[in-house]
Amino acid sequence: MSIVGPDPTPLPRYPRGTLLLVGLAAATVTAIGMSSIRGILAPVLLTLVLSICAHPVRVRLEKRGVPHGLATGSVILVVFALLSGFFYVVIVAISQFVSMLPNYAAEIHDLGVSLSELLNTIGIGDAQIQAMTEGFTPSRFVPYLTGFLGSFFGIVGFLVIVLTMLILMSSDASYAHTILGQLSQRRPGLVDALKTFAANVRRYMVVTTVLGLAQGLLNTIALWILQVPAALLWGLLAFLCSFIPNIGYFFAITPPIVFGYLVGGWPTVIAVIIVYGVINGGVQSIIQPKAVGSAVSLNQTITFFSVLFWAVVIGPIGAILAIPLTLLARTFLVDSDPDIAWVRPAFGPTTETRRLLKEADVADKNARKSKAPKPPDPTPANAPEPRRTA
Repeated sequence: MSIVGPDPTPLPRYPRGTLLLVGLAAATVTAIGMSSIRGILAPVLLTLVLSICAHPVRVRLEKRGVPHGLATGSVILVVFALLSGFFYVVIVAISQFVSMLPNYAAEIHDLGVSLSELLNTIGIGDAQIQAMTEGFTPSRFVPYLTGFLGSFFGIVGFLVIVLTMLILMSSDASYAHTILGQLSQRRPGLVDALKTFAANVRRYMVVTTVLGLAQGLLNTIALWILQVPAALLWGLLAFLCSFIPNIGYFFAITPPIVFGYLVGGWPTVIAVIIVYGVINGGVQSIIQPKAVGSAVSLNQTITFFSVLFWAVVIGPIGAILAIPLTLLARTFLVDSDPDIAWVRPAFGPTTETRRLLKEADVADKNARKSKAPKPPDPTPANAPEPRRTA
């Protein structure tokens, strides 16, 4: 009787290009599926990020002897109260803006006429100009804004989903430590990646929220001093746009520039640009990178693409949550798998990458110094020796 052993023939390996195309196809199908359920996916993902940020508060309350249920309920009430208050302020600000917009009908019409003259000088046809200038009337703006305001009242359903998921996630979070302990016995890499993801997202969101509030408050005060209409609304817009990397600044500054021009002309426009450049540019370019540190570690190209990608997939919430969602995808696809951890530096500079770059810069600097020509001796070779005096 012969014993059949394992087949020594190795399994066929598919070409790398085939695997890449299959992976891209799977990613496309996944993105389309996520986009089709964006109405429920966006609030669920927002709740996940909020739960991660609020989890340490619940843990600290429990360490002080607060019962599990009371600690969880306290965190839920605080987070939901903050969300409700924020949406209420946004609705009030938009309502005030809609009510005062007809007062600037003449200024908006003059702006449309000036723009049409400018476009005419660069060769754009009169029919196209007329179609554009017809939009510079409050009668065109008000229906759009009131419709936008009406969609905000649809936020009630959004908040119901957030509140429900917040209750359920906060309740399930009491088992998080035990579940991670069980998983660490079989998948220690996955557990370490999840813990790192939670810590990094928490640091990024907390720092961005605090700095965004500071930006919004300072921008509101500055615009109020400059007498720009709807200063509160533009301050809230600056706060929201602080979560959108790279392009959020331009979304935040455009409306104040337009309405600053309507009330004060070019001096107010220049003042708004300077104020936003100092406040928003200084915070996002200098303070925020130092405060966040290496918690994100995504290169600029992936950061910008993630904003566009998540905005298309799940809407405006995706642009705000672009960084946490990209970190979540990287956690499951790269960080948790030791076999492909080598690709991690391609997503953004790691600690080792920064160290290697610093060492390379030092080596290049030393090499340039060693190749630099030596300065000639100022004393000629045949010069007579100076006389020595006794």
